[in-house]
Amino acid sequence: MSDDNQIIIPQSFIALFVEPGRIKPSATREHILERYDFCEDLANMLTETAATKLWELGITENDVLDRMHQGLVAAGLDLTEAEAQWVLTRLAELMGWLKADD
Repeated sequence: MSDDNQIIIPQSFIALFVEPGRIKPSATREHILERYDFCEDLANMLTETAATKLWELGITENDVLDRMHQGLVAAGLDLTEAEAQWVLTRLAELMGWLKADD
């Protein structure tokens, strides 16, 4: 992979690959970038579904996120629990559901 890659991986995602007590990620930049692309794409793809569920079911935003989490687990996607949580946090950001203190 070229060093010309312009994608900036958020520190919150890189942190998923830093073991406690360490400062450097345990995976290569290429692997982290691949996982980030997958998780970012997934969060973006889920925005329409999340909006639809919020409207159709008349449930809270947190309930939508809980259902999305259940769906991610049931789908058998190749996601770690930390990645799934990151996807849900990113989805909440994209939907404008995070409060200023979150």
